[in-house]
Amino acid sequence: MSDQNKILIIDDDPDYIDGIRKILEKAEYLVSVAHNPKDGYQMLLSSQYDLVLLDIMMGRGAEGIALARKLRKDPILRIIPLLIITGIREQIAFLFPGQPVHPNFVEMDGLLEKPIEPKVLLKKVGDLIQISKEKLHE
Repeated sequence: MSDQNKILIIDDDPDYIDGIRKILEKAEYLVSVAHNPKDGYQMLLSSQYDLVLLDIMMGRGAEGIALARKLRKDPILRIIPLLIITGIREQIAFLFPGQPVHPNFVEMDGLLEKPIEPKVLLKKVGDLIQISKEKLHE
């Protein structure tokens, strides 16, 4: 069994996926990809992941938000750290009041806005996986 951490990217933008995947694989993460929320959910049910990178704006709108809420209601899947990576603020000029993310928006472990600097991405990914592993050993 590999000691590499497994990450699932759920996003419908192939160019974005390609770039993020290269950054993560260079850092020795095992990366899987789903191009829509339905496939991503099925992959989460069939395999174990250490982190999910999720875009919010997919398909007919904010399908990623619906998936994030579904994951947080599932007693097994809710333990997987969820990092939302999106261009939502630019796409719809939506500003979250007073905080980086409004607390009622969606339950997540982190939010990064596109475009993402590789160092920022790797730091956030590493931190979330480390925190998750520490929680499991408490």
